[in-house]
Amino acid sequence: MTAIKNASPGAHYVVHLPEPDDFAFWRERARQLIQCDVPPDRVNWVEPGGTGDLFAQAEPSPEESGLPRPANDVGPVRVAKRFMSLARGAALHSDTERFSLLYRMLWRLQSNPRAMEDKADPDVRRIEDLDKSVRRDSHKMHAFVRFRLVEGDGDEHYVAWFEPDHHIVRANAGFFMRRFANMNWTILTPRGCLHWDGTTMRESGPAQRSDAPQGDPIEELWKSYYSSIFNPARLKVGAMLAEMPKKYWKNMPEAELIPDLIAGAQAREAGMVAAGEREERKRPESLAAIAEDISACRDCPIAECGTRAVMGEGTPGAPLMIVGEQPGDQEDQQGRPFVGPAGQLFDEYLVQAGIDRSAAYVTNAVKHFKFSWRGKRRLHQSPAAKEVDTCRWWLESERAIVKPRVVLALGASAARGLLGKTVSIARARGEAIALDDGSELWVTAHPSYLLRLDGAAREEQAALFARDLATVKARLRELEGAP
Repeated sequence: MTAIKNASPGAHYVVHLPEPDDFAFWRERARQLIQCDVPPDRVNWVEPGGTGDLFAQAEPSPEESGLPRPANDVGPVRVAKRFMSLARGAALHSDTERFSLLYRMLWRLQSNPRAMEDKADPDVRRIEDLDKSVRRDSHKMHAFVRFRLVEGDGDEHYVAWFEPDHHIVRANAGFFMRRFANMNWTILTPRGCLHWDGTTMRESGPAQRSDAPQGDPIEELWKSYYSSIFNPARLKVGAMLAEMPKKYWKNMPEAELIPDLIAGAQAREAGMVAAGEREERKRPESLAAIAEDISACRDCPIAECGTRAVMGEGTPGAPLMIVGEQPGDQEDQQGRPFVGPAGQLFDEYLVQAGIDRSAAYVTNAVKHFKFSWRGKRRLHQSPAAKEVDTCRWWLESERAIVKPRVVLALGASAARGLLGKTVSIARARGEAIALDDGSELWVTAHPSYLLRLDGAAREEQAALFARDLATVKARLRELEGAP
């Protein structure tokens, strides 16, 4: 090393870190000490609340310069890229010796730039272990934070409690800010708290478990959903505990269900096997029987969301069967298909095309409302292909009883429910598709699609939609032999 300014031969130094997770501060001080040729055994790193060497030359505060200053001609500090990658994570560990370990490794890299490549080296292995533990703790935080709605004046606010093992709270602020950007939320932890108001991230000091809310009405719905997606056929208790240790259970509303779910896994697995044999079951012989059966159906997770099954409307023998995607919020509340905003718009286009809705049979490909909560509002979520395929058995049962001559599918989910495969609306619309019972399938967009458009795009799609309905009306007249 070259000359050192303000250095005392053999002196010891204490570096007080302003925050236990301030890697940037450690990096600057470590670079300064390396350039001054201060070996690891002459430096004590102290985080807030810690104590240093009583005989060391203390650095009173981050603003003061109690450390030696490198000469102007000192060369750069050698840093391996892999070291920096691991050090950022290891610095967040709760091990009080982590900064000393990192400085010792940085010191060794000056004489041996490839020291990080020795996987058997105890310092390298320890840094890797610290980083791994921190990454695992961050993963648990992402997975196990559970927000609870706090009632109060003004905007809705959500609060969560989490107990991290390491100093990871600030490092994970960006993850939660991006994931819950439109929510006002607070994460309380014993290591510090985060507060997001939709615009600004704010920090505060440590909190206690008693500061967090104990529950809200949404939790019952969440527990119902969790119970429905619990797959007994894939149950591995050891693996589950490794991924979701019991220490986190007290913060997770669904955790209280786990013992009973495990106990009943064998019975549920048998139920799943029985559900797989549904194709061999006898189909209902009436629309009333279908209505009764779908109310009890639990063959897919949507049925466990706490919504009612919405049966189709119409009578057997209707020449036209209209199939939508799934019930919406209003349909779920009223128990009737196509009564919400999309249904009202659809009625207008039916009148325009000269189609009498009361003479048609109207239903949906999926019988329950799938949604997600946005505050106190239920927002529509499109059903997955597997969910559409599961509910197809009911749709085919309806079609077998109604025996329509023409079937109109509104949207891709409805078309999949009738064909068993996904089709392009743009390619399929305007031409009849023969179904296995001799009826014709015509495909168009769902009216809710028009509600999401405006301007020229809406005018263009509205014209196509009106043309498709007019084509269906014309085809019905042909099949009925009307002039």
